[in-house]
Amino acid sequence: MKIEVWSDYVCPFCYIGKRRLEEALEETGLGDKAEIVFKAFQIDPNTPTTSDESIQEGLAKKYGMSVDETKKMTENVAAQAKTVGLDYDFDNMKPANTFNAHRLAKLAEEQGISGEMSERLLRAYFIDAEAIGENDVLLRIAEEMGLDQNRTKAMLESDEFTTDVKNDITEAGKIGVQGVPFFVINRKYGISGAQSAEEFASALRKVAAEEGVEPALKVLGEDAKGLCTDGSCEI
Repeated sequence: MKIEVWSDYVCPFCYIGKRRLEEALEETGLGDKAEIVFKAFQIDPNTPTTSDESIQEGLAKKYGMSVDETKKMTENVAAQAKTVGLDYDFDNMKPANTFNAHRLAKLAEEQGISGEMSERLLRAYFIDAEAIGENDVLLRIAEEMGLDQNRTKAMLESDEFTTDVKNDITEAGKIGVQGVPFFVINRKYGISGAQSAEEFASALRKVAAEEGVEPALKVLGEDAKGLCTDGSCEI
């Protein structure tokens, strides 16, 4: 089962949606049957690389609202994030352009750690309030994730993976993605937005039934207790 996820690292609902999808995969026992592919999207490609504005000030300017109104809006989003175990730090995060972060994710995908990098970048922005638009921050994150520093630095200073990121964004437009998160399962079904874990689970079960995919068994009880294996028994 292939699940393609269009998302942006400054999209609060993308992180929430990711958690709800993971919850659904665990609940349905289909986690080891799913290949998750992360696709790039930019909510606002015109956002500067760095900014001294608070996220509330940036939102107020963008939507023509007062800062007090945007604070209430982000408080509501933070409350939703808490329901899936995420503690958003809207007080300290600032607007950031994510194009280079998406390029870093493409490098990580090349190295086989796409999922881990996507998680790290989302946590960097929403939990740790890091400036993920800045190359020095991305270099540090890359080092944490085990990527070669010289390779990463050369990538960030070039236009490598620029076409790949742009192709993801173009593809999103072609299949009708108007906002993120957007999930495509087996190129048959699309799920728009951070739906509930129950909605995700229902969709996953539907696709699994159509494709003849059997979920893994849920093993109950304590691990390796009262078990005989490989010619020996746990006494």
